[in-house]
Amino acid sequence: MQELAELAGVSVSTVSRALAGKTIINAKTRERVVELARLHGFKPNQVAQNLRLRRAQAIGVVMPMGHEVDQHPSDPFFMTMLGYLADALTERNFDLLLSRVIPSGDHWLDDLLDSGRVDGAIVIGQSDQMKVLEAAAERHRALMVWGARIEGQRHVTVGSDNVRGGYIAGRHLIERGKRKLLFLGNPSPPEFGQRQQGFLQACAEAGLSHSAHTLPIHLTSEAAYSAASAFLDENPGIDGIFASSDVVAMSALRALSEHGLSVPGDVAVVGYDDIMLAAHTNPPLTTIRQDLQAGARMLVDMVFRQIDGEICEPVQLEPELIVRATS
Repeated sequence: MQELAELAGVSVSTVSRALAGKTIINAKTRERVVELARLHGFKPNQVAQNLRLRRAQAIGVVMPMGHEVDQHPSDPFFMTMLGYLADALTERNFDLLLSRVIPSGDHWLDDLLDSGRVDGAIVIGQSDQMKVLEAAAERHRALMVWGARIEGQRHVTVGSDNVRGGYIAGRHLIERGKRKLLFLGNPSPPEFGQRQQGFLQACAEAGLSHSAHTLPIHLTSEAAYSAASAFLDENPGIDGIFASSDVVAMSALRALSEHGLSVPGDVAVVGYDDIMLAAHTNPPLTTIRQDLQAGARMLVDMVFRQIDGEICEPVQLEPELIVRATS
């Protein structure tokens, strides 16, 4: 860098600022320094720079699988979220450090945030790790979570209003004349539990609590398919299904087809998320949309604001009913 400064006739600090793209440096000077660096094959050592600045230039994106150890990052919901998060981080010239965690203790998140490998973390889903998230939020400000908003929580979340989304799904099925209803999903994670809560609220208001069923299942597609298929064998007459996610809804569509039941004639189906595949099922899936792209951008924006010392408040996105051909 000293040699480059001599070639350009400027100070070393000017070279450093020019290569960093600082606008306080005259545009012509900046362009001359950058061109000289290119001609002489000079590239700043990013690792050394990060060490000097005490930053990793990376954000950890973590998927805790405490409740679903068989679920993988290839799940369409995770792939969608990861894509949007990667886009938003790339725009800030930050790397994404992906970690799928099957928790074996209470310190996995603290360990990541203390490792020096990341400047902050975004956790996708609360799983059964509320205790870990709350403890980490006590020590680390640079933490954001995609998940449910819970009264009194310390960790900061972005997510849809899951109770409202479940209620909208239940009301929609009831308005379609469906009376023997099923919630298909694992209600133990907060997000899915809130969706079940809203769904059952809609059923109760319509006087259908006695005919509303819940089938707790694993969220992988094969597990959801097997459970739905077995339930249909034992419970003929179900005419409306609200699935806790679009992936679960797709598994239900497969089970219904193999049982010779028409959709939506015999059974109407509503999913949740509105992932890209939802519009391409057969028939196309009615679902509750949560704006994943907007949510991902909020997560990234807020984690950087918290890195800078700001205290952010949880954000709830408004869910939207997307009516297609399954209802």
